[in-house]
Amino acid sequence: MLDEISQAVLAREEVIKYLRGGYGERGAKARERIYAYLDELRTTQRYTIYRALQHPLYPILRKIEREPENLHHVVTAARAHRIVYASNHKSHIDYLVEPLVLDDNGVRPPLIAAGINLFGGPLGLLHRHVTGAIPIRRNTKDPAYLITLKAYVAEILQKHDLFFYPEGGRSYSGEMKPVKTGLIHAALTANRRDLVIVPAAIAYDLVLEDHVLARQQVKKHQRPFTRELAEMVRYAVGYRSRAFVTFGAPIPAGDCDPQSRSDVLELMRLIRARIGAQYKVLPTAIFAAAMRPSITRRDLESRIDHLIEELAARRANLGVTSGRQVVEEAAEPLETRGIVVLERGRFRVRDRSVLRYYGRTIEHLLVTTGRTH
Repeated sequence: MLDEISQAVLAREEVIKYLRGGYGERGAKARERIYAYLDELRTTQRYTIYRALQHPLYPILRKIEREPENLHHVVTAARAHRIVYASNHKSHIDYLVEPLVLDDNGVRPPLIAAGINLFGGPLGLLHRHVTGAIPIRRNTKDPAYLITLKAYVAEILQKHDLFFYPEGGRSYSGEMKPVKTGLIHAALTANRRDLVIVPAAIAYDLVLEDHVLARQQVKKHQRPFTRELAEMVRYAVGYRSRAFVTFGAPIPAGDCDPQSRSDVLELMRLIRARIGAQYKVLPTAIFAAAMRPSITRRDLESRIDHLIEELAARRANLGVTSGRQVVEEAAEPLETRGIVVLERGRFRVRDRSVLRYYGRTIEHLLVTTGRTH
């Protein structure tokens, strides 16, 4: 038996058009494909249970100190608006940290758009039946799927807020990736005048999967999540980090025309710019951006001071004030992580790919980019 949202999806104009053969497929076969995708997308949120569960990633999650910023934007927006949160994507941990920041502060929990690779095994059952995550096939061009997904997202927004990652998958290079328009276009077709986009930026002192991501740099293929989870557990040994989640002012989207490609692209450019501007500049990132293959502490502090001046002039969201502070706070965790080493008064690079990964996380804020280590 179809639930209320599925029935609403089947009643939408674009889905009816598909079922009537508007895309070359009709009858029982077309209906079967739409129903199959609806079943795949169907999700249920039981957030009180989620909070009470001993989550499979809890041993890792407890090592991350959650640091929210500008929550007043969200609290104000939640009073009178339907919210779509748009965030950069650093780690699989994002799916847990960002919704928990909202829940910690009494903000109603959104549904989450997550890659379908996260839906295998027990964790997949948890996502589908407890956290309220929607599995997304990111690279498919199947019109039956795309029509069903957009219709489903539009109907979901009649009852729930939504959290999604415009970049699609995680950044393997560290830098901000180009954004995709599919889900924001779907959200706009909900035709809600009260719709706002809340840009969110997440930044970690240390990203749990940094070594794995940095060595690939680009995503060549989708690996089983069980393997990725095993790698995360491995790198969690001795791992500690802060996670800064910074929320921006809501962007009104209720009057944006989903049929206007220029309107959608302009909205996405604005969202990406806001996310980038809010990104917290942490000691590890600025240490990495200033680092040379071999450098004394004094010279490194001087280079960092110049970077901080440049970032301050661009009104970056700085988490540091001086080169001395950066070195004091970043050197030890980067040494423990095997990324740099201090030998005879000089810092030297041990893992260039990971160091570059952290340096690239703030490249979008710098005038002079392309620094080498």
